[in-house]
Amino acid sequence: MMRLLVTLLKNMVMNKNYYFYIITNYEETVLYTGFTNDLERRIYEHKNKLLKGFSQRYNLNKLVYYEIFNDVNEAIYREKQIKNWRRQWKMDLIKELNPELKDLSQEFV
Repeated sequence: MMRLLVTLLKNMVMNKNYYFYIITNYEETVLYTGFTNDLERRIYEHKNKLLKGFSQRYNLNKLVYYEIFNDVNEAIYREKQIKNWRRQWKMDLIKELNPELKDLSQEFV
């Protein structure tokens, strides 16, 4: 029984998803990159201004892009990589998958 429990817990940890994401405001004047292990919760926090700082100050609450990873280090690396990109490169990446810059968090509802 204990062995089964350990196996189930390992599978839960191994199947954990991590997300790199980009949010903007509705005027699309500011971009913010981040990563999380719970995208739906994190976007809720941004939309409801529960996170103090940059995203609250610039009213960033529109999810325009995200990627899913199984490895937390890959998600962190991707976030750091894209954070250093020029704005136009980020916009090009976003528009490849979301040309109309729709709020992708509507998929959560």
